[in-house]
Amino acid sequence: MSINREIVLTFLVLIFAIIFFGISNIDIEIQNIFFDNNKHQWILDRDLQPYKFIFYDGIKKLLIIIGILFLMALTFFRNNRTIQTYKKGMIIVILSAILIPVIVGGLKKATNMPCPKNEIHYGGVYPSTKVWESYPKTFKQPSSIKCFPAGHASGGFALLSLFFLFKRRRNKILAGVVALTVGWSMGLYKMLIGDHFFSHTVITMTIAWLIILLLQKTIDRNGTIQKK
Repeated sequence: MSINREIVLTFLVLIFAIIFFGISNIDIEIQNIFFDNNKHQWILDRDLQPYKFIFYDGIKKLLIIIGILFLMALTFFRNNRTIQTYKKGMIIVILSAILIPVIVGGLKKATNMPCPKNEIHYGGVYPSTKVWESYPKTFKQPSSIKCFPAGHASGGFALLSLFFLFKRRRNKILAGVVALTVGWSMGLYKMLIGDHFFSHTVITMTIAWLIILLLQKTIDRNGTIQKK
């Protein structure tokens, strides 16, 4: 599949996902699994260790370190033959590590949607709403809220850019599996503590892949122009 077709397909999948989760009850049905109605609490406490360190603090620091190492390698060892071979892929990884969390973070501010823990259904004060809806006029919002899409998992899904770093098909597939495992581990943790619905993570994953494809296309195009 050409990069252009893949970009269009990914965009259509993103639109479909937003509409599908907006009109279905899948999010609530899945999230109910992680909520104890008798105790009125989530099955995993957000401060419980070592889960918080492994799936939140620790993994965020690890992803930052990986990004810094790539940047240092590209800066200080740019004339190295191996670095030259993987230069384009490394640029995509670095830009993805920066842009994906920033863009997803910006979307979180714009959508102003609640987390599961904030919704009335789970003991909060916010009514359930769709991304294209406004809150009822009778609802007085306590403060701006930023829960859609999933920001934490965006760093993990940025690792999908490793797909364009490697040359061999086997390594590309392995990189994709690792990235999805990391991203979904981060996303699932946030679901278990009531911070995100399933759809939040699905949409973040799709946005991340769309951004990566656009970066790949842009860098390929610039390389072609320079050669001419």
